Amino acid sequence: MSTTFATAESCTGGLLGVLLTDRPGASRYYLGGVIAYQNRIKQTLLGVQTITLKAYGAVSAETALEMASGVRKKLRADIGISITGIAGPSGGTKKKPVGLVYIALANVKKAQCKRFLFSGNRLQIRTQAAKKALAWFKTTA
Repeated sequence: MSTTFATAESCTGGLLGVLLTDRPGASRYYLGGVIAYQNRIKQTLLGVQTITLKAYGAVSAETALEMASGVRKKLRADIGISITGIAGPSGGTKKKPVGLVYIALANVKKAQCKRFLFSGNRLQIRTQAAKKALAWFKTTA
C-alpha cells in the first residue's frame, strides 16, 4: 500500500491540490484537501487552537504545523501538508511581509515546518509556494 497524504491550504487556495491531481493516478495516494482561508475554518476543520492564532497569527510556523497535523488526522492520511502565508498585494507588515509563507509536513511521529520569502505578484507567490511544497514533499515521501 502506498503512503497517503492530504493538504491544508490557505494562501494558495487549492493550487497544491491542482498540482497533485494533475498526475494520473493521484487518487491512489492523495485523499483530498481543505482550503482553510479563514481562521474559523482553520479552527473548526483543522483543529488549529485559538491560543495559537492569538499568540502567533494565521501566518506562522505554529499555525502551519497545527494545520498539517490537523488535516492528516481529519482525513486519516499518513502525511499532512499545509501552506499558510501572505500572497499580497496587501496584508503584509514589516514583521510579516508580502511573500512570507510557511509550509509544514506532518506524519504520525513528527511535524516540521519551513519558512519562505517569495517575491513577485500574488499569483507568482502562490504558485511558488505550491511548487515548493510539492518539491519538499517529493523529497520526504
